[in-house]
Amino acid sequence: MPIRAPYGSWPSGWRAADASGGQAVVDWVGFAGHEVWWVAADPGDGRNHLVRRGADGRPEDVLPGGWDVRTAFMEYGGRPWAALGSGGAVFVNWSDQRVYRWTPGGAVRAVSPPSDRHRYCDFAVRGDEVWCVRETIDGGVRRELVALRSDGSAPARVLAATHDFLSGPRIAPDATRVAWLGWDHPHLPWTRTAVMVADIDAHGALVGTRRLATGADESVTQVEWTADGSALLVVSDRSGWWNVHEVGPDGRWRARCPRAEEFGEALWRVGASTCAALAGGGVAVAHGTGLRRLGLLDAGGDLVDVDADFTDWRSVVGDGRRVAAVAAGPRRSRSVVLVEHGRARVLWSSPGDLAAYASVPLLRTYRGVPAHVYEPYHPGYAGLPGELPPYIVQAHGGPTSRGLPVADAVTTYFTSRGIGVVDVQYGGSTGYGRAYRDRLRHRWGEVDARDCATVARGLIAEGRADPGRIAFRGASAGGWTALRSLIDEPDLYRAAVAYYPVLDARSWATSTHDFESRYADWLIGPWPRERDRYEARSPAAAASRIRTPLLLLQGARDAICVPDQADLLAERLADASVPVRYLRFREEGHGFRHAETLARCLDAELDLYATALRLSAAGRGVAPG
Repeated sequence: MPIRAPYGSWPSGWRAADASGGQAVVDWVGFAGHEVWWVAADPGDGRNHLVRRGADGRPEDVLPGGWDVRTAFMEYGGRPWAALGSGGAVFVNWSDQRVYRWTPGGAVRAVSPPSDRHRYCDFAVRGDEVWCVRETIDGGVRRELVALRSDGSAPARVLAATHDFLSGPRIAPDATRVAWLGWDHPHLPWTRTAVMVADIDAHGALVGTRRLATGADESVTQVEWTADGSALLVVSDRSGWWNVHEVGPDGRWRARCPRAEEFGEALWRVGASTCAALAGGGVAVAHGTGLRRLGLLDAGGDLVDVDADFTDWRSVVGDGRRVAAVAAGPRRSRSVVLVEHGRARVLWSSPGDLAAYASVPLLRTYRGVPAHVYEPYHPGYAGLPGELPPYIVQAHGGPTSRGLPVADAVTTYFTSRGIGVVDVQYGGSTGYGRAYRDRLRHRWGEVDARDCATVARGLIAEGRADPGRIAFRGASAGGWTALRSLIDEPDLYRAAVAYYPVLDARSWATSTHDFESRYADWLIGPWPRERDRYEARSPAAAASRIRTPLLLLQGARDAICVPDQADLLAERLADASVPVRYLRFREEGHGFRHAETLARCLDAELDLYATALRLSAAGRGVAPG
């Protein structure tokens, strides 16, 4: 029988160090001949390693030396490597943002020239050239499709520059056509995107560049050629959902599997993929509402899901007959998975005892607002009879993003101590169709905070949560929502944690990076016409109304939510005698990466909750006496 102890006091074996380093971030899966390679972030050394499965089943580095495979493209990064047909890879190195080429048995050689102005992303190999999208920062910002000689012997050759923003090129199997995505300010890829196609002449130049017939408010998240090159696969929301369409040579569109489900994701990082072409007209697709299953879609439109206990699939790629992806589930840590003949095989899983402690999320909806409810769970402990648990309301970043209903290292850190977590999919979240995303348009700072309060009150009404022990946590845009919630709901939340939050929409729009510099036009309204909205919604402008204990966490190198604003907010709250603790990390940017930083943040969170939510022994591993 489990030991009965107060919620929040359970002595968990899942420590801050486990949560910060126990679930490695893996992404950017790709095929390199018969092998599957992927990028794994190592919190220990702070680098991104290009790895493959070794003979002993453990990941081993592909590249010799201390390379860091990561691009700063559009600040959020993107696909940083591609396999060479003859073996080896091209990749971006983080420290100098140059493109390099490595072949087995050979040295690593630079492909792009040294420059502090250029960033590269999303590669395709054509003959002796590497095609990609290049970002140039020289007072302004511009993006171009370019071709680089794979031996670095010639300057970059500009292929196209059709829009303010571009994805990397998708070259047809016969190498005679190419497709890419583009969009212009003030739009973002989840509001309006163009699909561009061009022919490739004998000299490798693009000719006959044309735009496919997409609508004025149509978002496309991915384009891929079918395996035989006869048509283009386009993941478009023209039906109100991101569905896979096929566009033939005659320009006609055909929905391959029309469903009220999402087959795409918001394109925060260029090169992200949710579908892959297979031989015989098939397509592998990650699809669902909220959840994501991996399905194999045949030429006739029949969709059969892969039988695996994963509820989120991303970085879906194929080599014509096999599919590889990153997947996770409620009891499965993040894994690299290979699917062959319809069967899934795990090549690697994040180490640690996460599954033993993880709380399986309940998918609930409160007055139209979806939420993932992680109840307190420990294999050896249970709450006291009649006691209601404390809960943390969590708002994801973005805000055009979503939470994942999977085992999560940080969530487990809290639930295994007897603290519930509810991940709110507030209006604007992806995964629920275009209309749900558009609920946030011009209403950021209202809809998000109100939806979080709706879910919190729903938990209380169900008798799941102690109404006197509710806290809030969020990062980036979720940090904005956390602070906005303290302002609008001062009696609902007892504490809040804000990681690198957006604080002032006016200065954020002018000081943030180019990709998001017009995002506020959609979230709040055009500036300066809607000046009053900006001033009314920004947490910084209403900081005098905050009285709730707050933990504020900020990276000094953050180029998206600049640290000066967090400095000022912390100073203002301290001057007003608000209980605020401010931690500023010198080596961190937007999204903390170092294990020691993450562990310190979690310990600081738990300290705050222990006091504000009245937790006995604070789950520090000390059995209550």
